[in-house]
Formats: sequence, structure tokens, C-alpha cells
Amino acid sequence: MPPKQWYILKVAVNREKSICDALRRRIKLEGLEDYFDEILVPTEDVREYNKSGKPRIVKKRLYPGYVVVNMSITDETWFIVRDTAGVGDFTGAAGKPTPLTDDEVSKILQVARASQVEEKESPEIKTAIRFRVGDKVRVKEGYFQNFEGDVSTIDESNGRITVMINIFGRPTPVELDHWQVEDV
Repeated sequence: MPPKQWYILKVAVNREKSICDALRRRIKLEGLEDYFDEILVPTEDVREYNKSGKPRIVKKRLYPGYVVVNMSITDETWFIVRDTAGVGDFTGAAGKPTPLTDDEVSKILQVARASQVEEKESPEIKTAIRFRVGDKVRVKEGYFQNFEGDVSTIDESNGRITVMINIFGRPTPVELDHWQVEDV
């Protein structure tokens, strides 16, 4: 058996989880579990807010349209993967799958596994902020309500943004929660 290596599969977007499940079923059905280790969709936990400002934690795919597989490639395993509904192809050149380097694998797994840590250890959760640096925004509430300015910095870990607001003709940095502002 050839050594197991990590590969990236191109799959149908928004179907990554169901394709992983289908691939696992096919592997079990064919009795090829020894050729495969992990099949995963790298995700991270992200805090999102609804329009009223209530937070919720969602799993965000790091690489939409891709699945990471640790497997040994043989003709049989290659066929099973390629023949699974929703799988496009392996990433690589000239139809030959290119394995990931150890450095690439460690970066992907570090982020993916951090989001799978038990909640009691409370990993750092990023906040999904829909604004980008340079966006023009208006303050919805607080001391600077109805003032307009440009987003200068974004702190996803705390869900805060800094907006440069002109006060008395001088640009002044004001730190706000991201839900306190809206697009202009």
C-alpha cells in the first residue's frame, strides 16, 4: 500500500458535508477503510449577529468547494473518490493529484481542529463583520449617532471596528461595536 498523504478535492459548493458523508459510506461499503484516515471540511467557529444584535455561533467553511482527505492513492481508491457524486477532481496538474506539504497540512488542521475543541475550553471565536477597511458607514446608536465616517480598523476577535469621524473638522478615531454602524 502506498503511503497516506493529504490531498484536496474539488467538490460542489455548499455540499461539502454531504459529499464527505457519501464518500465515507462508499469507502465502508467497498471495505477500503485501511486506505483512508481523515476526510474533513475545514471550518472555524464565527460569531454572527442578526439585525437586532443577538449573537449566534456558526461554522464557517474555510475553503468553500473543497474537502481535505488523508488517503493512500491506488487505482481503486482513486476511482471511488472520483466516482462519488459531487466530487469534481483532485487538485493538481495534468490530471495527477498533488499532495499537500506538511506545512500546508499543519496550517489547515490547526485552524480546523481549533474549532472542534470542546466548548468548555472556549476557543477564541471570531466575529463575522461585514464591513471592510475603507467602507463608508453611519453610526446607528450611541453618542455619535448619525455621524458618518470611514472604517479604519477591524477587530474580529472582539467584534469592534474603529471609524474615523470628522468632529469639529478633525478626523477622530471612534471605537464601536460593529452592530452600532450601518452602510451609507
